[in-house]
Amino acid sequence: MIIKKKIWPEYFEAVSSGKKKFELRLNDFDVSEADTLVLEEWDPQTKEYTGRVVEKKVSYVGKWKIEDLAEFWPIKEIKEKGLQIISWE
Repeated sequence: MIIKKKIWPEYFEAVSSGKKKFELRLNDFDVSEADTLVLEEWDPQTKEYTGRVVEKKVSYVGKWKIEDLAEFWPIKEIKEKGLQIISWE
């Protein structure tokens, strides 16, 4: 399946250069391993697409709800400190 999503310029740059190898998204659409994610650069100031596009094949999808994460950390700490994603090569 091909899935198109907006991506802001600073994140587009990091993805297109190969530096950023993950995407954190709201779980409001279906995505599976082997799908193609088409990221279209969107300028939030002009509210227009720039025309730049990058395609990535999905290799892993993890889905969690905040309540599920309470198994690992207290909800209070998640709200207080936030979460981070760590990627590696």
